[in-house]
Amino acid sequence: MMQDTLQTTDATAAPGTMVNILCCMCGIPIAPNAANACPSCLAGVADVTKGISTEACLHQCRGCQRWHMDAGKWMACELESRELMSLCLKNVSGLNKAQKGEEKVRLIDAGWIWTEPHSMRLKIRLTVQKQVSGTILQQSFVIVFVVRNQQCIECQAEFRQGSWKSLVQVRQRVSHKRTFLFLEQLILKHGAHRGCLSIETFRDGMDFYFPDKGKAARFTTFLENVVPIKMKASKKLIGTDDKSNVSNYKYTNFVEICPLCKDDLLYLPPKMARNLGNISRLVLVKNVTNLIHLIDPLSGQTAQMSAEVFWREPIRPIITAARSRFVRYMVLGKEPVIVQQNVSKKSATRRNRSKLALLTIAKEDDLGVNDINFEEKSHVGYLMKSGDIAVGYDLTDVQFVDDDAEQARSEGKLPDVVALRKLYGGVATNEDDATKQRMFKLQRLEADKVEAEKSRRAKRDKEDDDMDEEDFLREVEADKEMRINMNLYKTEVAMKIEEDDKQNDSDDEDDQQVKLDELLDGLVIDADKDKEMGEEDIDEDLPWGGVGSGFVEEGGKAAKDGLGYTGREAAQNVKNKDAAMPVESFGKEFMNKQFKFI
Repeated sequence: MMQDTLQTTDATAAPGTMVNILCCMCGIPIAPNAANACPSCLAGVADVTKGISTEACLHQCRGCQRWHMDAGKWMACELESRELMSLCLKNVSGLNKAQKGEEKVRLIDAGWIWTEPHSMRLKIRLTVQKQVSGTILQQSFVIVFVVRNQQCIECQAEFRQGSWKSLVQVRQRVSHKRTFLFLEQLILKHGAHRGCLSIETFRDGMDFYFPDKGKAARFTTFLENVVPIKMKASKKLIGTDDKSNVSNYKYTNFVEICPLCKDDLLYLPPKMARNLGNISRLVLVKNVTNLIHLIDPLSGQTAQMSAEVFWREPIRPIITAARSRFVRYMVLGKEPVIVQQNVSKKSATRRNRSKLALLTIAKEDDLGVNDINFEEKSHVGYLMKSGDIAVGYDLTDVQFVDDDAEQARSEGKLPDVVALRKLYGGVATNEDDATKQRMFKLQRLEADKVEAEKSRRAKRDKEDDDMDEEDFLREVEADKEMRINMNLYKTEVAMKIEEDDKQNDSDDEDDQQVKLDELLDGLVIDADKDKEMGEEDIDEDLPWGGVGSGFVEEGGKAAKDGLGYTGREAAQNVKNKDAAMPVESFGKEFMNKQFKFI
């Protein structure tokens, strides 16, 4: 009967018309294909994922948490990120290459599946399509990646002696370390020390060791953008191979920072003062970036000096900013001063002119002894009010190293007092626990000290370092512009103020005082650095057991990168491989997206 039906169909079919056949498995009429099977039966017996591995291995460095790519290259990726997904897909064999005589598999979708945080496993769910006998089949399956530990080249070099290739020596010829304390905060803020093998500190500078010349060049470029420097480069031949014409060098970069520091008092040469906008010859170093910012303490006029100008004609400060030179003054009163605009083009700005004030101050040591007081204009006068304590220079009792400055003082052209900044907190009241009352703290670089710890000089250097650090914290406390380039962290004092909400509102004009909204959370300075891995607090809800990682919301990174994510409860019901399903066309919606995994 069936043969009669087929013969009748063939007889009645018009020339050039395709004749239907019956499926070899279920018997329904279908268009002819190579498998002689309908799409449903073909999906039941075909395996789209044939030749694609369902297990792979990834290597991660335990020290820097980077992932190995290929040919010795390492890449930093976050868990559940798009970059890590791309790295995983590149390690799946059979996904990018078509088998001999078969169609290539097309990737349609990829998503993360939750795994136990301490299992050292990653799971992704892939959806692929493949054309089999003219029918497009789609199938989903799970790939498991085993994460293994392997040290990267940079981390291996940290444990070897003499493995550095390039050395950056940073020096400054001054008697204090406040510049390096500020530079240290800039390095931490921008992460410029990444890739550095080790750091050594000296009294007059720091040494940075790098594994290659490129990373050292990036670091020196960073230094050029933040401080005025001059640099000398040299190289030393370590070995050479005459057959391959390959030589091994070690490079050394000597970087010298400008010796001018914040709050140094200068007496400029006449020509230089004219070139800087006809500014007064008596100026203060306001702050130091890649330029040297100067300010006239009596008029508020500002100027900038480049590193090239300074090194072409170096000048020495008549008074260096040191604690031994500072004199404490009490403010007895103030009056606002409006300065007329300078006839030169580069005059004092309206903002700086509005900050000027005529201060009536007296030495703190003279209170109750004599009635000597001073009246001088000051560029920080707007911060002061009666009863405040300020530090400054007493120009009446100082021996100048510059003959022109000495002559100007004898002619009465110099002020008697130059106020520098206002003191805050327990420092102003001379309390013993003033340092403990600060509501901020700073992070420090992990550096090795080269000097011997048992010598008398080492003990004296330790005292000088503590004094320099305290002076630097006082500068940070009174300069908002300096704090912008630093990360300040809350102490227990700030947390108590925040919890009790007992912070007293300061004067509206005082915009230099440290506010709570400038401070960051999350720094633990008192933690034991020598704590072993087994002694750390392990939280099973954190990635890889919580060792060395912060908390990340489950699926948050995947959602941010536009990837699918299967949560903890749904992951238990995910099958390792689903049955293939016939589809009408390839996944156009997914392929039209802007991103690609491979």
